[in-house]
Amino acid sequence: MSTTTDPAAPETASPPETAQPRESGEQTAPTRGSARGLLRRASVAQQRAAQLASLVQTARVEVEDAYAQARQAQVTRAIAEMPVERLREVADGRARSASLAEHGYATVADVLRAGIEQLQALPGVGEGTAKRIVAAAEHLAATTDETLQFRIVLDPTNVENTRLLRALAVWAAVRHAADRHGEHAGDLAQQLATDVPLIHQATGLRRLFASPRRRREADAALGRVSTALHAARASGLLQAAEDVQTVRAPSDDQVWRDFERQSAAYYGLLGEVVPLGGDVAAAEGYLPAEIVERVNAQRLDTSKLKDSLRLRGYQSFGARFALVQRRVILGDEMGLGKTVQAIAAMAHLATNGGKPLFLVVCPASVLINWTREIAAHSTLPVTTLHGPDRVREAARWRRRGGVAVTTFGSLGTLTRTPPKPALLVVDEAHYVKNPAAKRTRAVRKLATGAERVLFLSGTPMENRIEEFQSLVGQLRPDLAPAMGREHGVPGVRAFRRAAAPVYLRRNQADVLTELPELVQVDEWVRFGPEDGAAYRAAVREGNFMAMRRAGFVSPRSAKLVRLVELAEEAMDNGRKVVVFSYFRDVLGVVTAALGERAYGPITGETPTAARQQLVDEFTRSPRPAVLVSQIEAGGVGLNIQAASVVILCEPQVKPSIEAQAIARAHRMGQVRSVQVHRLLTQDSVDQRMLEMLDAKQQTFDAYVRQSEIAQAAPGAVDVAEVQLARTIVAREQHRLATEPPDDEPSDA
Repeated sequence: MSTTTDPAAPETASPPETAQPRESGEQTAPTRGSARGLLRRASVAQQRAAQLASLVQTARVEVEDAYAQARQAQVTRAIAEMPVERLREVADGRARSASLAEHGYATVADVLRAGIEQLQALPGVGEGTAKRIVAAAEHLAATTDETLQFRIVLDPTNVENTRLLRALAVWAAVRHAADRHGEHAGDLAQQLATDVPLIHQATGLRRLFASPRRRREADAALGRVSTALHAARASGLLQAAEDVQTVRAPSDDQVWRDFERQSAAYYGLLGEVVPLGGDVAAAEGYLPAEIVERVNAQRLDTSKLKDSLRLRGYQSFGARFALVQRRVILGDEMGLGKTVQAIAAMAHLATNGGKPLFLVVCPASVLINWTREIAAHSTLPVTTLHGPDRVREAARWRRRGGVAVTTFGSLGTLTRTPPKPALLVVDEAHYVKNPAAKRTRAVRKLATGAERVLFLSGTPMENRIEEFQSLVGQLRPDLAPAMGREHGVPGVRAFRRAAAPVYLRRNQADVLTELPELVQVDEWVRFGPEDGAAYRAAVREGNFMAMRRAGFVSPRSAKLVRLVELAEEAMDNGRKVVVFSYFRDVLGVVTAALGERAYGPITGETPTAARQQLVDEFTRSPRPAVLVSQIEAGGVGLNIQAASVVILCEPQVKPSIEAQAIARAHRMGQVRSVQVHRLLTQDSVDQRMLEMLDAKQQTFDAYVRQSEIAQAAPGAVDVAEVQLARTIVAREQHRLATEPPDDEPSDA
């Protein structure tokens, strides 16, 4: 018997039925042998069809029951940690929580276990008060249940979650049969249960004594059964019914290993059976009702997607939005699967027949990732247009169709004779926000001839509204004028309305309720003698970049010492770490300090294949390790959810870059809580940057929360890097000129 452990695995193929003649149509005088053979096959088919229908239903019910049990356990744990003082919030201050605590009732769970009878026996607590206390506790428990964000914590000792994962593994093995044949299996079993007895009454010797009416009924039933069995075999129902006989739940160890490897697939399976909550309006990007109605009316054909890809509801909505609106920007927050939404849209269009062309344009750093994802999740042929063979490969792609993946730097191969793709996908589309840039002109030329265009970018506005307006102008020139400077902060609502037809944005917190906790900690240090001296020298020279790097000038630098401490503590706790810095020389110092425990560094000069290889090796490492990466090289396109600790060596001029980097670890599929440590030096460029960028972020928030405009963009006003650097340098020069040096850490 086979054991199913992969919730995204296809059905296991079983050998076809053998030695079974093809059924004919209706028979007016069936022979004894032919009728017996048909009855034998019908009996087996009836039993297996009934088993298939029953197994599908049983598997679904087991998931529902296991989920209810696991959810209730989480609610119970939550109220067991809820202090009894919380009762005062819902009991008009008359819960006498202090008295309860004195008598050993420390939590809301204690109160519920005690009940009215025990509580009213306490000194000073009458029946009426006891009823109010218990009612308040029940209200808190119900509220906890309603608002609970269910998560499967990576804990193989958790009995409830283990049962749920095993149930989901079984559901994974039968849901394909359920999707395709679940309803028909029950109908077939019922039909055979009705017709087979009719055949028995008027076949063989019984036929000699049967009335003409009985013979006609038997012959008609024989014809119906023959037709039904033939249809069931042709549709694959009988094969599916045979396959599910071997389905067994995996072992506890197997299912937990599989969950750690592909938790997103498990949550996708769970979401098929039970509602996982989440804000529906947020999942639809808070778009106007008329757009949502059109999108929801669009059917998404997933027949060319592999079973390994199970779209979440918001992902299906995103793919359909791209199909309906035709020329759009998908600006989902990092980690929500913009890539798979684009693949789903291409796969849908490929079902229309012919050999449609699809083109993906992306940075070189994610070229391999795109080809992998397309091959892993769809049956679309994929061609790479990069390197010396790109001209020949482009010609082959035009002949056979499918998806071509190329880089911004290789676009010249295509723009000489532009193709007319059914869908043009531009990843990291903010790379083409500058209208005067060569790659922007190349993309615009391709977009003009494309039937549909999908721009993907979690950061479509990195500094000002004009950048977003430029992207919209390449897609919908009719909409772009409504997004000019006159629609600034006072016109946020008008800006959102103008963007709605062309822009869809969802945030992680709104649609991925299962995401583990994100803990962000600012690690403040003070300069020591060497890094302090280097910093003061950089300030005197007015060297902004040297000021930012001063915290890593020597092995004794305060930031480096703290980084090594954090990394060692994380590895001692069995966690993997990723370290990001903007500066290559900082990465060199960090890599040397960590020694053989470090993978990398990944920099802008690291070839694309080598970047992915480093990430793969880091992911496969059987022991905790540290991946060291330049933030703009590893923070874009690479999935690093093997790491659950992120260390940022310095603040970034564009907060969107930092958000991207964090999202490489805190994303769909992450099962551990993610810790983010920002290394910051007191009274330095770090502090000045945070002060200035905080105001920038607040301005942008007016555009992003519960809106159609991207959250991750750091600002809707112009704060250019040069302007920021000059301001900070001037402030630090003034501060150091008026304050005495303070290089030594305090005794405290």
